[in-house]
Amino acid sequence: MSACERAIDYAKAKGIDECEAVNVKRKTITVRITDSQIAETKENVEESIGIRIIHGKKISSAQTSIVENYKKTIDQALELSNITKPKPFWKSLAQNSKQKIPLEGVFDKKLSETTGIEASDIAQTMIDSALNPKIDSISGSLNIVAEDFTIANTNGLRCNDEATYIAGIINADSNVGTLPVSGIGHASCRTLQNFTPTQIGKDSMEMCVNSINPQHCEFETCSVIFEPYSVGEILAFVLSANFNLKTYTEKRSCFSEKIGEVISAKNFDLLDDPHAPEGVGSKSFDDEGIPTKIRPLIEDGVFKNVYSDLYNAFKEGKESSGNASRPGSPMGRDAEPIPAPSPHNLRIKNGDSTPEEMIKDTKKGIVVGRLWYTYAVNPIKGDFSCTARSGIRIIEDGKIKSPGKSVRIVHNLKTLLEKISAIGNDSRNVLQWASLPSICPSLRVDEIKIIPI
Repeated sequence: MSACERAIDYAKAKGIDECEAVNVKRKTITVRITDSQIAETKENVEESIGIRIIHGKKISSAQTSIVENYKKTIDQALELSNITKPKPFWKSLAQNSKQKIPLEGVFDKKLSETTGIEASDIAQTMIDSALNPKIDSISGSLNIVAEDFTIANTNGLRCNDEATYIAGIINADSNVGTLPVSGIGHASCRTLQNFTPTQIGKDSMEMCVNSINPQHCEFETCSVIFEPYSVGEILAFVLSANFNLKTYTEKRSCFSEKIGEVISAKNFDLLDDPHAPEGVGSKSFDDEGIPTKIRPLIEDGVFKNVYSDLYNAFKEGKESSGNASRPGSPMGRDAEPIPAPSPHNLRIKNGDSTPEEMIKDTKKGIVVGRLWYTYAVNPIKGDFSCTARSGIRIIEDGKIKSPGKSVRIVHNLKTLLEKISAIGNDSRNVLQWASLPSICPSLRVDEIKIIPI
């Protein structure tokens, strides 16, 4: 009998109205890179169980890393319910579903059996492919996660999922030339076969070397070509929250009361895609055991849907969209007893423009490889700020003129979506640190004001 089943049986014996148990077993390998060499390889194996109970419509929870203490954990949660206010809108935990969605590219036995030595070899390949006489320092990390996630509840729900994840990032820095410059390379996926350590190092080296001797950008307003990594930054830290049911109904979304209206360029499609092969957030059921579905958020420019978990859906008299999340670090799932609503994989559908064509069709503009310090300034209005510091190239008359110096962009999300003039065909997985996974191509956006730093 599994740890979750034992916990559920105990909760039933205690007469608790509803109980949900989440058990996660994880093996994490982290390789840390500093000063162009491997500084540390660390392997961690852990297991924990999270308990959520609903008794008299009072919701309480507890968690422990000592799985054998599940009885004590349930007792703690039950005791906490005595000081918790009832939630009259609560309906029920998820019901048992026989629906099983087979997904490709979400578990790799070979990756789950990878050793620390093998992970170090992969990281060394990342370093070696970033080496260049003009590169002074290389830093970064490699993370590999293999997990076994189980969720069960007193409504007969039993769900189990084995998953693997791998993500690597390299930062290359150079002091050659007039100013220090840097470059980034990254990759993330679910199987070892589709992970590209050589490309990670090469991308960081090329971005860094091609940024040497940056020039001041003379444009005040121009087109900006955001490459996939910078698009992912905007999706994760500025755009995604606007489609959260809670944010939307509280009128804290810049798109509140606009479902059914055009909010972007008409050829723009944004989905939450939990079924994408190799997607870092792909899963057949959410973290409350509800089957996941591909959910269009923007379709042909029209605002179509929001996302939610059970709690926030019930609060608004709606049904969950299957977006409950218990995010683990650095990737995967955790046994956090209370989930929160979150998209699984934010995916922008590919367009038909190559990156070269996007540059060729740009009279004056810049290419941005990476953004820093991206945050909402006024979420209700959609105002945000970000800083372009890496991989900047100045475009004049359809050609790359020179590398560019850092610029700050203070812009409006609604205006940005409306001014998308080209969508690339170069989609890739993007995983920002401690943030949402996304799958996105390059985007060209017109009429953006840039401020030299």
